Amino acid sequence: MSISVVILTLNEEKNLRRCIEALSWCDDIIVFDSYSTDSTKEIALKYKTRFFQRKFDNYANQRKAAIHDINHKHPWILMVDADEIYDDTFANEMKNKIQTNSDVSIYYYRRKDYFLGKWLKRSSGYPTWTGRLFLKNEIIIKREINEEYSSRGKKGYLDGHFKHYPFNNGFHHWFHKHNVYSTMEAEKIFNEREKIVLKNFFSKHPDQRRKVIKQIYYRLPLRPLLAFFYLYIFRLGLIDGFAGFFYCLLRASYEFMIHLKVLEIERRKVGLGI
Repeated sequence: MSISVVILTLNEEKNLRRCIEALSWCDDIIVFDSYSTDSTKEIALKYKTRFFQRKFDNYANQRKAAIHDINHKHPWILMVDADEIYDDTFANEMKNKIQTNSDVSIYYYRRKDYFLGKWLKRSSGYPTWTGRLFLKNEIIIKREINEEYSSRGKKGYLDGHFKHYPFNNGFHHWFHKHNVYSTMEAEKIFNEREKIVLKNFFSKHPDQRRKVIKQIYYRLPLRPLLAFFYLYIFRLGLIDGFAGFFYCLLRASYEFMIHLKVLEIERRKVGLGI
């Protein structure tokens, strides 16, 4: 049993070659594109991937379409972003796990974030768990932004990591992307002030714990400053040197954008200006 890989792209000519070359262990690579205007399509076709395009509306719908609107060669799907690297060692662990654990339908694993040539072991909030290896017919995707994957079946966990290079497209791209993200997060925070299920804070599943932490976190005052001090001081991001310091500032700036946009929405709803 093997794995089909789906790469979601939008103007990823700087990342796509390295991403695909690291996936040499896979015999079914699908590039699902949002009508890129750079050479993303040419690169994908050069490497003989299967190439599809869909007009982007939101992240969850894009991933749903890439999962359910395409015939995949294998029942197991790995969702990949172009700025990520999944090497042979991690691939071997994935294949071994899905062959030996027939009752598991989704696997969670960790990532290593890199910035200025350094793994941000402390300042990135490591370990961050994600579950993007799953059986096609068992998965449900929630949230339009920072999607959440849930499964009707049993959860499993991997020991390995994938590598994430979020700044490969430059700071302009990072700020542009997080400007879009922060708008979507602010709207979601305002529209969906969900009741906090505190018992999930002690859940064995990292996705449920993370959801509760985020619900509490978004209700805290001075959140941008708290984000910086949490990552830089409490999580010892200072050990990551200049890369850690700058990254913590960037994370705080992202939280500041969200905070201001929530405030903007609240004031506009009652007829006040900014």
